[in-house]
Amino acid sequence: MDDKKLYKEAMNVLKETSRTFYIPITFLQKDVKITVAAAYLMMRAIDEIEDHDDIANADKHTMLMATSELLAAPTFDNEAFMQVIASVKDILPEVTLRLHDWITFCPEGSRRIVCDATSEMATGMAKWAERNWQVHTREDLDDYTYYVAGLVGVMLSNIWEWGYGITTDRELAIGYGRGLQAVNILRNEEEDMDERGVSFVPDGWTRTELFAYADENLAKGDLYMEDISKRTVLLFCRLPLALAHRTLKALKEGREKITRAEVEETVKEVENS
Repeated sequence: MDDKKLYKEAMNVLKETSRTFYIPITFLQKDVKITVAAAYLMMRAIDEIEDHDDIANADKHTMLMATSELLAAPTFDNEAFMQVIASVKDILPEVTLRLHDWITFCPEGSRRIVCDATSEMATGMAKWAERNWQVHTREDLDDYTYYVAGLVGVMLSNIWEWGYGITTDRELAIGYGRGLQAVNILRNEEEDMDERGVSFVPDGWTRTELFAYADENLAKGDLYMEDISKRTVLLFCRLPLALAHRTLKALKEGREKITRAEVEETVKEVENS
């Protein structure tokens, strides 16, 4: 497949799978834009395995651990990956079946950064699938939010350094990711319990403690922004953070989510900042 066709298909799949994430990616340029797009698609590919209702947790663990090993290898073996997911291939979406395409799509210079991060995420997802995502302590919550979001912050920091020579604080990057995930947990708390029987809330915690956890980590996200001088990267990082802050405020007010108008208003505010 030629590069132009793969670029077009990758961006189309990205837009179909996450309109929210698609917007900030469009702020980026050239190889950094392609790298972040490829990273999203690769991580979404393994996320579809972790989240699938019709795959048993033990099978998720096995598949994700095997995929992690393939991603950590010097060259990704797509034939072996197809064998790993063979029993569930018919129920997995295009974004997962085309994992190898997204790796190929990623620029060679940044491919190792993205493959290593996705490999680490797959290992963490496998561990939490085996544990049925049962969070009991603050340490459990920190561990889970690191694997599904905090390490994304670290990967992005590595991409900014590779693409632009921007140095950022990795601990603040982890907080940035954790803050975004904490808002998602708050927003989906009832749905996770009702539909999956899963709780990401530590024992004895109320929404008050969860709100405090989200505030604490979003504050680290705010500090993370201070190290970023390049406007395109700043726009990319600011939009999800601004949406998370606004969503958290709505949740504290007793609303389930922010309106489409509020999303559009936030996008305009970030673009004009």
